[in-house]
Amino acid sequence: MSSRIKVLQLQARYNVNASDLAEQIIQGLPAERFEVTTAFLRGRPGSGEPESRAPRSIYFGFSQSDLKGLRLRALWRLYRLCREERYEVVIAHRFKPINMLMLLNPWLRIPACIGVQHGIGDFDRAYRRWEARRLLAGNWRLVGVSRAVRDYLLGCGAGFDSGNTVQINNAIDIERAEGLQHSREKARAMLGLATEPFTFGAIGRLVPVKGHIHLIEAFAKLQADYPQAQLAIIGEGRSRADLESAIERHALQGRVHLLGAREDALQYVRAFDAFVMPSLSEGLPLALLEGMSGRLPVVGSDIDSLRPILEDCGGRVFPVGDAEALAEQLRAILRLDTEQRNEEGERAYAYLRSAHAIEDFRRQYHQLVEQALGAEQASS
Repeated sequence: MSSRIKVLQLQARYNVNASDLAEQIIQGLPAERFEVTTAFLRGRPGSGEPESRAPRSIYFGFSQSDLKGLRLRALWRLYRLCREERYEVVIAHRFKPINMLMLLNPWLRIPACIGVQHGIGDFDRAYRRWEARRLLAGNWRLVGVSRAVRDYLLGCGAGFDSGNTVQINNAIDIERAEGLQHSREKARAMLGLATEPFTFGAIGRLVPVKGHIHLIEAFAKLQADYPQAQLAIIGEGRSRADLESAIERHALQGRVHLLGAREDALQYVRAFDAFVMPSLSEGLPLALLEGMSGRLPVVGSDIDSLRPILEDCGGRVFPVGDAEALAEQLRAILRLDTEQRNEEGERAYAYLRSAHAIEDFRRQYHQLVEQALGAEQASS
């Protein structure tokens, strides 16, 4: 029996959780054929925190300053690891790991290099585009995690084209999500929400880029016509004080609920009657997919990473940061009867099943790795 193919999955920082798509890539690579090591440039699990499902994990423990500027120490240690282990495939997530691997690969000559780009904007700088064009070789494949990210890569002028760049949609484990989700009544009881009122819901860290302030401003415009409606936000962060001030300013106490951080927040999705994602920027909108898994109508801003998904699933879109336009979309949902809202939620769920199922995600990464290895063998 031939030895297994050695794969290194390289990530910027430790962040292993139940929704971690890097872990799903590992699961998509059959253990009888692939030997996977996962490595994190920064961070490591604390006591009781989950570890990667890969047989071996490496925590470089670099500081933030180690990964700035020339990064010579970090590059040297990564070079030594790859040289000693002779990986045949490296899957690098996000700009810094991709860039480090690009810089090292002329000497390492790894047969198949796959860069997974999770967001938009990393190649806006002219120097980064020039460097990518100079370093990009035939053994590289780039993955955009959505149509918007793929289109950005193809159009940014960094040398990425239809021959080396593919789209593999981000995904969630729908069966797991549905298995975790509580009924509407139980979820509301667990969150301390009243059973009766129509409730808009959002999930995300309380930081400015998530746009919650615009959601609260929009919701405030509904209070005269829909005094019973409520808004619930699951998440915690540095914007809490600003959001609390907005709630007080609009006299929305008791109608807008900041519920704090919750483990596996998707288990509470069915507490909501509609799901809202007002982000100003978003790379991997998993929370939106989790909202769809609850068969809810979905509303989101028209940023590049959300708009294609919302358009394809029959969701509702508003201009980013426009509280008045968002309020109109919320009103439109409130005007629907129960049957119409259910139909809208079912359309979103059907789209989720067709475009973002975790089984397809795993299969596509497996195929990409096999194709990359096959192309390299054919050229050698």
